Amino acid sequence: MPNVLSPSSVRVIDPILSSVAQGYSNQEMVGNVLFPTAYVAVSGGQILEFGREAFRLYSSARTPGSATRRVQYGYLGKPFALFNHSLEGMVPREYQRDASLVPGVDLGSGAVRKTMKALKLSVEVEQAALATNAANYGAGNKITLAGATKWSVSTGVPLADIDTGREAIRSQCGVYPNVLLLSAVGFNACKNNPNIVARFQYTSAQSITPDMLAGLFNVKKVIVGAGVYWNDANVATDIWGNNAVLAFVPEGQLSDPDEPSYGYTYTMTGNPAADQPYYDDNSKSWIYPVTYERAPVLSGISAGYLIQNPA
Repeated sequence: MPNVLSPSSVRVIDPILSSVAQGYSNQEMVGNVLFPTAYVAVSGGQILEFGREAFRLYSSARTPGSATRRVQYGYLGKPFALFNHSLEGMVPREYQRDASLVPGVDLGSGAVRKTMKALKLSVEVEQAALATNAANYGAGNKITLAGATKWSVSTGVPLADIDTGREAIRSQCGVYPNVLLLSAVGFNACKNNPNIVARFQYTSAQSITPDMLAGLFNVKKVIVGAGVYWNDANVATDIWGNNAVLAFVPEGQLSDPDEPSYGYTYTMTGNPAADQPYYDDNSKSWIYPVTYERAPVLSGISAGYLIQNPA
């Protein structure tokens, strides 16, 4: 065994590394706004889907001795299966040795954070694929812009398109959407559209921001999906493409799949988790495995509206 510090000797233990993995966040990764984490205790089952009954007005009045009306939200829909994703971060023993000379440097935690970045990227790609697939939406919950209707031309009308989407969701669910996700190119087309610029020309000299658009569009939050990934051929792909998604999602990162929502990321309880680090003789490195068992699902697609090709 080489004369280097072991993970235990620098106070890097599994619970601590797991807390690092669970606490990791990346501002470029925004998919969890549409698909908040919902913890489950089994690796497979059926998605708890929601329809109008989640927003129905029920009569709760009863006469003495009469039966009490029962309500149930959600129904078992399509099956789901959690997929076990695992990657291992490496810390060469030379780095760990050199780091021991500098107080406060914890390469074990750094390896876990870098590994979580890769794992979060993979789930972001899956979330975007679900949210931007027009086949997942009903005919009244999507629109494809073309020619003069694109936001990137002067005749495009982003505000009218967003209002149409808001009303489509309200008519089906009884609530307005509270989140608008714009892809990077969609955001640029929207904020530079002459009709949008005209709304702010007398009120602000600043560049139009997502928060300013949230106020204009009457949603709680506007987020920009700016993430990019490179494939094995070193070709870059915009994760969120050329799209905009309106959705109703409960506020906060809830862990209760019983709450009506556009989508969730079903996640095995306790995940992501950092396994016990080990030393690999062949690579002469400490190995930090991280496991993330999860599956993004659409649980209330009527609470979403897809705008394709805004730019």
